[in-house]
Amino acid sequence: MVKKQYMQNGKRTLVTILLTTAAFFASTSAHSASISPTSPKEENKTEPTVWRFGLEEIEGSLQHIYAKAFKKRIEEKTQGAIEVDIYSYGTLGESEDLTNLTAQGTVQLAHASTGILGKRIPEMQVFTLPYLLSHDSQRNKHVLSSNTTLYGILGNILIDQNLRLLTLYSEGDMVWTTNEPIRHPRDFDAFKMRVMSAPLNIDTFRLYGADPVSLPYSEIYSALQSYRVDGQSNPIFAIEEMRFYEVTDYMIWSGQQKFITSIIANQSWYLHLSASHKKALRSTISEMTDIIHERQEALNRAQLATIKREKPDMVMFTLSSRQKRAFMQRAQPVREKYIEITGKQGKRLLEALEEAFDTVR
Repeated sequence: MVKKQYMQNGKRTLVTILLTTAAFFASTSAHSASISPTSPKEENKTEPTVWRFGLEEIEGSLQHIYAKAFKKRIEEKTQGAIEVDIYSYGTLGESEDLTNLTAQGTVQLAHASTGILGKRIPEMQVFTLPYLLSHDSQRNKHVLSSNTTLYGILGNILIDQNLRLLTLYSEGDMVWTTNEPIRHPRDFDAFKMRVMSAPLNIDTFRLYGADPVSLPYSEIYSALQSYRVDGQSNPIFAIEEMRFYEVTDYMIWSGQQKFITSIIANQSWYLHLSASHKKALRSTISEMTDIIHERQEALNRAQLATIKREKPDMVMFTLSSRQKRAFMQRAQPVREKYIEITGKQGKRLLEALEEAFDTVR
């Protein structure tokens, strides 16, 4: 039943999204109109300002954990003057819809995975390049949260779209779940792999030899179940939450990518925040860097244990260094294509990140 619910949510039409948006304002107006002042104290009571925070994942997910911790801190720091409303995956449509609603100002804050943002901002596709990030999770955390070149280039590009980049963080390794063992690019021959829609991500799997298929997150389970695709790639927690392991036989740690997500805000909204509310927002985002890193590692460990318990015959393995090199070599043209489509700015970003992650090849 849970799976059906999210598949239905993923198919919401634009009309549904607009109606939902309208409902935000209608409910707020109705609530205000229903208040009958019974005393001077109640008449002077100020309603909290609402910050709407949209997620790309379901309740109980890592993004939901982030949003709940964020909400608690913001509401405490502002002594209730700000109320954070959280909207889980499917409530406002798919990930692309969420980014659009944030740019429009209907939603003030949102998670936006770099694979999805890469469709609208080519430079963001740097995080889809295979084997870019370090194996050192602490190094990754530091670079993603504070690299000045990263925030200078991507931040300015997002501002042009009325979006503000607040932070980036890793949700863990992207793990392949498949119905056949994949140890070499030749194993991808005639293999339909569901991938995120960023063009360079599609190109990467095509170079591996696979037939890449871009599908909404909500349709992955049914596509695996009906053999429309033969495999997919997601972090461990997503594989467990969406139960992708039920309809695949192998979990493969290729080392190819980490799942990187961002927190974005509406730029106009941010600029009009009071000084005290900006301070609360910035300090909370900073505090969340270490918190979400620890929660991510713990959540992925716990949900991997759940998968092992629920499906003890699931075959799990990690590619050897030699096997990884074969995939690296196949995907080398993607790096050059990234530079070609993003120009000098993209080249500067990529080289800065390769140096920061210590993955220069």
